Amino acid sequence: MQLVRGLHNLRPQHRGCVATIGNFDGVHRGHQAILARLRARAAALGLPSCVVIFEPQPREFFAPQRAPARLTRLREKLELLAAQGVDRVLCLTFNRRLCELSAQAFVQRVLVDGLGVRHLEVGDDFRFGCDRAGDFAFLCQAGAAEGFSVEAAVTVEVDGQRVSSTRLRTALGHGDLLLVEHLLGRPFSLCGRVLHGQKLGRQLGAPTANIQLKRRRVPLSGVYLVSTELDGQFRPGVANIGVRPSVSGDGRAHLEMHLLDFAGDLYGRHLRVTFHHKLRDEERFSSLEALKSAIDADIAAARAYWLGQPRTHEPE
Repeated sequence: MQLVRGLHNLRPQHRGCVATIGNFDGVHRGHQAILARLRARAAALGLPSCVVIFEPQPREFFAPQRAPARLTRLREKLELLAAQGVDRVLCLTFNRRLCELSAQAFVQRVLVDGLGVRHLEVGDDFRFGCDRAGDFAFLCQAGAAEGFSVEAAVTVEVDGQRVSSTRLRTALGHGDLLLVEHLLGRPFSLCGRVLHGQKLGRQLGAPTANIQLKRRRVPLSGVYLVSTELDGQFRPGVANIGVRPSVSGDGRAHLEMHLLDFAGDLYGRHLRVTFHHKLRDEERFSSLEALKSAIDADIAAARAYWLGQPRTHEPE
């Protein structure tokens, strides 16, 4: 998959494609249905498929303190889009200049002059341009004038409700990982590099890998049964994600994972942590002894879970 960062990096060879536009946060089953249609239309026209995304996401630009927690960082999103068979991603920097473009200017500069779009797939509630003046009807009119077709993206429902990033965040907040897996079509995971931490887990007899999150907020918190793939091997464990209320820190969310029966060096490794089951919420403990007792109980629960589970979560 080819990544193009910004309009200024588009070249003549990038013109002519079938495109869709959106945040694609999570690349959930609703997004996957859009991408399947995108691939089919691109194959029918003999053109590459292109997904247009924004960094930061628009709500993060306009109201960073109130923006919802990301389901996927850019790196994770690109990996998921590549896995869906997307040929090209155009990542536009969402800044003042972009958000002040009129709907007409956006169509002309991005879709016509930049990408030479032949067909566009968007949701029928899609809004764009300065003051969100552009909508689906506007795109249909513009497409008729500029020579590209426009089609409304399909809606996917689970249990009678639309699959959306908002619904996913709600399910994650409630710790309903079974529903999350249904909405995503896969278990939820986070990726990051293992950094040096405070080494408190080691002092408490449960060494942990401190995973760099690079996020302002996280969509879930608490203690979870998790797994990771390490050198091609499935590794079960238990993890805490949150602000660590029992430990003085920076107030930001951290992900700390203890792998069962593992004693190797993980510093500098980039890991994907997959969440399988929530054990409990984060708690503030009155002493390190109480914290150690809780950690010991979490590890015991993890051992009981993984020993009693068939390896249905083991990577293929």
